[in-house]
Amino acid sequence: MDALLHDTSFWVGVAFVIFVVLAWRPLSRTLVTALDERAETIRNNIDEATRLREEAQALLASYKRKQRNAAQEAEEILRHARSEAGRLKEQAIADLEALLARREQQALDRIAQAEAQATAEVRGLAVDLAVAATRRLLTERAGGVAAAMLIDQSIKQIDEKLH
Repeated sequence: MDALLHDTSFWVGVAFVIFVVLAWRPLSRTLVTALDERAETIRNNIDEATRLREEAQALLASYKRKQRNAAQEAEEILRHARSEAGRLKEQAIADLEALLARREQQALDRIAQAEAQATAEVRGLAVDLAVAATRRLLTERAGGVAAAMLIDQSIKQIDEKLH
């Protein structure tokens, strides 16, 4: 062992071990602190990435929900437009039928009015012809003032009865 105490290699080894033991504590604290900071930075990055991922998923779900709502709203608008178009079509058909019925009734009224007017004109002409014929017959068969009075009286009676 004496030889070991005189050996420089031994003392270099002992000095090295003492140096390592003395340097280990501050070096390990620095190393542990650096590793802890690195771990904390990584943990923060992971937490931030997780939070961003959750936000992205929530945003995606929100947009999907909005897209579904928009699609449903578009379908509802189309359904409403189709029903409104059907209702307007039915209304237009009903209005057209009513217009045609009114026009037909107006035409029938005009025809009836024209018939009534024609009938009145024919009656008026028939009365005039009957009066004229009666006047001529009575004038030919009856003579004088009495005949003229009889004719005038008959004309008045015919005129009253026919009108």
